[in-house]
Amino acid sequence: MSRIGRLPIAIPAGVEVKVDEAARKVDVKGKKGELSYVYDKKIAVAVEGSEIHVTRENDEPKVRALHGLARTLIANMVKGVTDGFEKKLEIQGVGYRASKEGNKLVMNLGYSHQVILEEVPGITVEVPAPDAIVVKGIEKDKVGQFAADIRSKRPPEPYKGKGVRYAGEVVILKEGKSGKK
Repeated sequence: MSRIGRLPIAIPAGVEVKVDEAARKVDVKGKKGELSYVYDKKIAVAVEGSEIHVTRENDEPKVRALHGLARTLIANMVKGVTDGFEKKLEIQGVGYRASKEGNKLVMNLGYSHQVILEEVPGITVEVPAPDAIVVKGIEKDKVGQFAADIRSKRPPEPYKGKGVRYAGEVVILKEGKSGKK
């Protein structure tokens, strides 16, 4: 049995989980929003008391992989509707900064133009400081993808470390040219 898949998912107070066996669909509703997931026909999901149990019908490698995946996706849905997810980014570099104008993120990243990104539905962007960006949402994959899109506009370069990076990300700097032999 999968080490991840066999673990039960605790349902916190205030979260409502509905499992539709016929449509193979799980709906999770909480204080932050509502999410749904359609699982594979070889996976079974059951709500027992205040826990969700995910099981599989056989031990084929593909089904074993789907078992752990389904359990993790459902656990992320439960966490998303209760606490939500967030990614923090830092901007480093002289003149590099970010600001929020309505639902648009405006960044000066050393280009001749401003980089403007519009918020996607379900994602909120906060700019607590000119050199910090916080991406929040209830869907983990959307939060991570939007943060990756922001980072891709100016990834940290290896010589001075300037650019957009995740909070806590370590950029190993390369040694520059040495004119002496």
